[in-house]
Amino acid sequence: MARLHLFDLDGTLIRGSAAPVEISRQLGLLEEIGVLEQDLGSGRIGPPEYAARVHALWSELTREHVRAAFEAAPWLAGIREVWREIRESGEYCAVISLSPSFFVERLLGWGVHAAHGSRFPEVPFTRPVDPAGILSAAAKVRIADQLCTDFGVGRADCVAYGDSMSDVELFRSVPLSVAVNADRHLAGLATHSYAGGDLREVYALAHSDGS
Repeated sequence: MARLHLFDLDGTLIRGSAAPVEISRQLGLLEEIGVLEQDLGSGRIGPPEYAARVHALWSELTREHVRAAFEAAPWLAGIREVWREIRESGEYCAVISLSPSFFVERLLGWGVHAAHGSRFPEVPFTRPVDPAGILSAAAKVRIADQLCTDFGVGRADCVAYGDSMSDVELFRSVPLSVAVNADRHLAGLATHSYAGGDLREVYALAHSDGS
């Protein structure tokens, strides 16, 4: 049976940063996004309010800013190589992130089978953000289940890769997981833990149990 590899984005594929932070860096708004990130991480605001406030913060955002943020982000090494190996082995890979879909979906060009993020309006913004399109930790499990259906696999065939609280529910729902440069929220939940900068080494851990 083929496996489905489910990757988080912020803090996982992007080491020590997040898509909203890298976008805000291009706009000169690092201090402002830092406050919002702290509010989200502490639970003072939830994903819908965070998205609305980020949308307002990015009033001057252009496609060029997004492109530059994507290219300059501190990506782990070996992402394309790992996804190519997954494809060549007949398995599947997907990214599920709470970050804006207009950033996350750029990863389709790197060879991932599917990329899901929170739905924001097209850039530059001319419409408000719809709270119904903003993802949560629970939504990651729902999307993973839909991907299982799409690819003809089950939860028992999934591997999750993540780093933080937003990955807890997904880690609990699958049998194999790798915590990547993770915080305390995944302690005791992950099958394997990794600290470093190369996704090829992370992927190797997912195979180290003989599967």
